[in-house]
Amino acid sequence: MTVWNQLEPLLGRVQKPARYIGCEDGAQTPEHHPETAAWLLAYPDTYEIGLPNQGLQILNEIINERPDGVSERTYAPWIDLEAEMRAAGVPLFSVDSHRAASDFDILAFNVSAELTYTNLLNMVDLAGCPVRTADRAPGDLLIGAGGHCTYNPEPIADFLDFVVLGDGEEVVGEITEAVAAWKADGKPDRSSIHRALAAIEGVYVPALYDATYGDDGMLVETVPNDPAAPDRVEKRTITDLADWPYPKRQLVPLTEVVHDRLNVEVFRGCTRGCRFCQAGMITRPVRERPAEQVRTMVAEGLRRTGYDEVALTSLSTADFSGIEEVVRATVEDPDFGGQVSVSLPSLRVDAFTVGIAGEIQKARRTGLTFAPEAGTWRMRQVINKMIREEDLYAAVRSAYSQGWRRMKLYFLTGLPTETDEDTLGIAKLARNCIEIGREYHRSPSVTVSLGGFVPKPFTPFQWFGQNTREELQRKIYLLRDELRHDRAVQLKWHDPRASVAEGIVSRGDRRLGAVIEDVWRNGGTFQEWSECFDLDRWTAALERAGMRVEDLVYRHRTEDETLPWDHISAGLHKDFLWQDWRDALDEVGLEDCRWTPCYDCGACTGYGVEHVVASAVPPAGGSQGTGQDRSRGGEVPVEFLPTRRSERVGAAT
Repeated sequence: MTVWNQLEPLLGRVQKPARYIGCEDGAQTPEHHPETAAWLLAYPDTYEIGLPNQGLQILNEIINERPDGVSERTYAPWIDLEAEMRAAGVPLFSVDSHRAASDFDILAFNVSAELTYTNLLNMVDLAGCPVRTADRAPGDLLIGAGGHCTYNPEPIADFLDFVVLGDGEEVVGEITEAVAAWKADGKPDRSSIHRALAAIEGVYVPALYDATYGDDGMLVETVPNDPAAPDRVEKRTITDLADWPYPKRQLVPLTEVVHDRLNVEVFRGCTRGCRFCQAGMITRPVRERPAEQVRTMVAEGLRRTGYDEVALTSLSTADFSGIEEVVRATVEDPDFGGQVSVSLPSLRVDAFTVGIAGEIQKARRTGLTFAPEAGTWRMRQVINKMIREEDLYAAVRSAYSQGWRRMKLYFLTGLPTETDEDTLGIAKLARNCIEIGREYHRSPSVTVSLGGFVPKPFTPFQWFGQNTREELQRKIYLLRDELRHDRAVQLKWHDPRASVAEGIVSRGDRRLGAVIEDVWRNGGTFQEWSECFDLDRWTAALERAGMRVEDLVYRHRTEDETLPWDHISAGLHKDFLWQDWRDALDEVGLEDCRWTPCYDCGACTGYGVEHVVASAVPPAGGSQGTGQDRSRGGEVPVEFLPTRRSERVGAAT
């Protein structure tokens, strides 16, 4: 059922009606058939945020290539259109054909930010489906989710029929087969499809598990309540990116969106081992796309889309083998007259060279962002961001020497064991970068972007007690006051209140579902947007649920404590993460595992990927581990807990 005739009169009364019309270059208008499994792939934020998401576009293409599947897309309607839709009785719809969500079998979300959880509930409700799995009838939508946030699915477990862990390219086909068979059988009951989905590697079905709690309110375990469910759900990993050259037809929108350019993924995973980085941990092992395939995808994508900018995407693009050759082939391609610019969104400081800078600057210069993450070498050893100051200054010099005048430096604050000296070290680094820039330009500038650290599951810092809002704010103001008179340095920071809310839902268990639903029912949508965010909604909902932010966010966790995601596997050994946490407290940095024997993190085991030690010499000054012993036993020291603000201020105050 199309809702276009109901929707069209509403668009003249809302901001940015182009968000809702679809019609992008590259968009598909698939045919629906009674026997096919129909997917409505959803991004729980606005169109301009969700449209560039590569995961959604890739899965949309793969499903539509199958004879037993059909797929369309939807995004969260902004507040103005939502009000109009509810008043007029218009349900959630696809942007491809404007079909009502109820015409589909599956509503599946890409969840990459925890504060979009309330939008997920809102979209399920707009689709005319009960928000809780237990309340759904056999004919209701199957609600699924994937993405980085689902590595702790427990806060939204009560709302999801299934969760996909890891890479989705293969698993969506298997889910399509299972749902098509269930549909052909007349959708007899939801328990039968739940059991069928649980049999698929990489699929977690929350309804088939129960969480139990002790008298002290602590989580004891999360275990299957049905023999069809495995004790532990392993993530899904594709071993060869060359087999999946998607998206083949990247969408080109009619209206402005973020990251409006051609995007080509060059590899997945990361071997750097930054202890704060969830993405680097859960996407292991590293799998590179062949350089020739990258060049082909770039050339064909530019010709088809008409873009004059391409982003080579990964967690650390400068680590891609032959990156200079790929950049050179792109900017010097005669078909584009030397007018194509290349953006490397994830630049590792110690891998950025004059050669890369020189190739990029041959066309229009794009922005440069480097991420030292911490202001001192001691702190960078703690977080295993093994970047020395000379590495940063060499990269900055390379950029300034090739004509750049402005750059951005990204840092985190609130990291474990962080001191005021570490915080003020950020100002020192920024000033030194400005001095280097003045060797080449009259008025160089540096923007320092400061984010509040939120510990995430499946990282060595998952046991760390997050800084309080007050402590994060104090550190931000400390740095602001230090830089007050430096006109060449601009300081921007993330709202500490939002960091607290993110911390509430990042590491919670199933009891957080009631809190998320409470926030949503009290108007708390678009919590990623500053004009809509309200921390008081979250703290009030916690209080009504009998929970405290101190227990969820600010408390350090112990080795023997059951974590809400212990029944989920990201392919990493838990004892490896615990040892890495101990190494962090001891300020022990580790070399990139490309240059060393295997650390046995578990990532390469069982995925058909062997650990390979590179024959080349590691970058000078970068990724140089201390070589200290990792075989210590005993309890984690508690001396790192602060007693005075002037000392270590990493824990809650």
